[in-house]
Amino acid sequence: MNGLIRVVPRLDIKGSNIVKGIQFDGYRVVGLAEEVAELYYNEGADELIYQDTVASLYRRSIDLDVVKKTAKRAFIPLTVAGGLRTLEDIKSVLRSGADKVAINTAAVDQPQLIREASRVFGSQCIVASLEVFRRYDGRCEIWTDYGRQRTGIEAISWAKKMVELGAGEIMLSSINQEGTGRGYDWELTRDISTNVPVPVIACGGAGSVDDFFVVASQGGASAISASSIFHYHYAKSLDKEHLKSRYCLRSGQQIDTGNVDFMMEGYGGIREFQVMPASIKKVKSALLEAGMRVRV
Repeated sequence: MNGLIRVVPRLDIKGSNIVKGIQFDGYRVVGLAEEVAELYYNEGADELIYQDTVASLYRRSIDLDVVKKTAKRAFIPLTVAGGLRTLEDIKSVLRSGADKVAINTAAVDQPQLIREASRVFGSQCIVASLEVFRRYDGRCEIWTDYGRQRTGIEAISWAKKMVELGAGEIMLSSINQEGTGRGYDWELTRDISTNVPVPVIACGGAGSVDDFFVVASQGGASAISASSIFHYHYAKSLDKEHLKSRYCLRSGQQIDTGNVDFMMEGYGGIREFQVMPASIKKVKSALLEAGMRVRV
């Protein structure tokens, strides 16, 4: 881990809306992508991740209009993932305002796409997205189609291969931890980060500000991505009238208290799946107080 730790909100998209689920399932609508992106940009996010949750599954192209709207309202690096299968797909997304692309399913189907894309666009633009499921025996396996399809591929060897082919960054998502609020899989993050010479973005599991410190200090993450902890902080803000006057956190209409209740109660009412919402500024302050270097 070198340099500044980046704090990167993740926007999981279905259609024009940001959605949130648990372990890549049970989605609830949170808000319009471009509006929440602008909010997080103004609140101090270092970068944003835009993940289309169904593009790879349905083998369709990503919605470039939403990418363009997001890029026009958030003037920070934007990584776009989901449904990217060809060099032309990548070119279209970069021309629409993205700074980087993250590739998972297509990389498994055709690994040479990573080599070709890094050669054409530069390795700094190409992020290898690893969706990893930790099995009961401890083995960590790559899954595709946004956490729906098993591959049998071992995670560490795959991360090494992606870097060898030219990926300039790894986006590491723990399927087991995602949306649960139980913390990041820092051991998996450590195992990946110590085996590749490129930055690793840790995704999946943030339940409190302490989790950011753990995955940075013990896992070696160069960047930390989160969604629930931020989404539900801003949806539950005490200054709701102020938020309503600037941002609409549910389909352009109103703050969705039902979705906040969903997150606080857990998927299917399982109360152990909870988060302690926090602002981006609070997360950065906590990292600074713990001796981490962040952009303020």
